[in-house]
Amino acid sequence: MIQGSIVALITPFRDGRLDEAALTKMVEWHIEQGTHGIVPVGTTGESPTLSHDEHCRVIELVVKQAAGRVPVIAGAGSNNPIEAIEYTRVAERAGADATLHVAGYYNRPNQDGLYHHFKMVHDETNIPIILYNIPPRAIVDIQPQTMARLAELPRIIGVKDATGDLARPWSERQLIKKPFTWLSGEDATAVAYNVGGGTGCISVTANVAPKLVAQVQELTLAGDWAAARALQDRLIPLHQVMFAEPSPAGAKYAASLLGLCTEECRVPVMPLSAATKERIRSAMTQLELI
Repeated sequence: MIQGSIVALITPFRDGRLDEAALTKMVEWHIEQGTHGIVPVGTTGESPTLSHDEHCRVIELVVKQAAGRVPVIAGAGSNNPIEAIEYTRVAERAGADATLHVAGYYNRPNQDGLYHHFKMVHDETNIPIILYNIPPRAIVDIQPQTMARLAELPRIIGVKDATGDLARPWSERQLIKKPFTWLSGEDATAVAYNVGGGTGCISVTANVAPKLVAQVQELTLAGDWAAARALQDRLIPLHQVMFAEPSPAGAKYAASLLGLCTEECRVPVMPLSAATKERIRSAMTQLELI
């Protein structure tokens, strides 16, 4: 089952190249820390600036290291459905449990175009698909009626919701009648999202505080909202500073403080300012992460 804290995994680099040793080390660390699932090569994994071969290699390494102990949801999205199909087939061959597909950024399809993009990927592949609805980045928004239409396709099993609209899962649940997975795509509102029917979060902060983020999700799944809120209150400063500058620079710097990898990102994501580094260090110290 795909639920709980699902890390939007950073992709480690060293001297401009994929750091395979650091990547496999991070997967093992996440499993030890209680992370419930892993998303490699999403936006936080810098998929826009990975080469085709690097993208495929990251999926293969993460699936191999996870070895079935937690679900792997491979980032396979593109505004080009042909490319999305190709990455989906790579994930399928590697043994991923599902794939994550973003809405059609830049070419700005209408709702019918969004439906046919995802239907084309669905019909040409054989692996479960989670839709990624993120209007702030993609411009287009998969509206609830379109989400329900897509949910009628048998292998479209859920959504990563980064709309910021906490009414959205309530609206979609009125229209979608089959079992469907609602995952928050925003750390700061993840507890509130689960009140509306969500059962997990694809989390950036989980790169830094996996045990605590997993505990928040476990508390919500158990219906202990007061304890979940109290722990989320403690995490909010860290959630906020992860996005003080373009992501994943914050998550990578924090991971470097934990000795997991270098803080190296690829252009156009730039190194953090000294002020943001100090905020991250302070937030991590307050949580006793360092």
